[in-house]
Amino acid sequence: MNPETKFSAGSVTAVVWKNTKEFNGKPTVFNTISLERSYQKDGSWQSTPSLRTNDLPKATLVLQKAYEYLLFKKKEA
Repeated sequence: MNPETKFSAGSVTAVVWKNTKEFNGKPTVFNTISLERSYQKDGSWQSTPSLRTNDLPKATLVLQKAYEYLLFKKKEA
């Protein structure tokens, strides 16, 4: 998997991944999206898939941006 792009709002990030898998003997390219929140613990940065209530608007925003990116990318292809 290769990261294609990412969208961040504060500590919340959505990463668009480019994947290739073989289906019926042919390589097929598809995308997936991961969502995470970053935080500092004991001076080092950590990440988690768990969100707090205040993270939800940011998660909505970055997921919407990832969706728009994929939607417009497909229209250009």
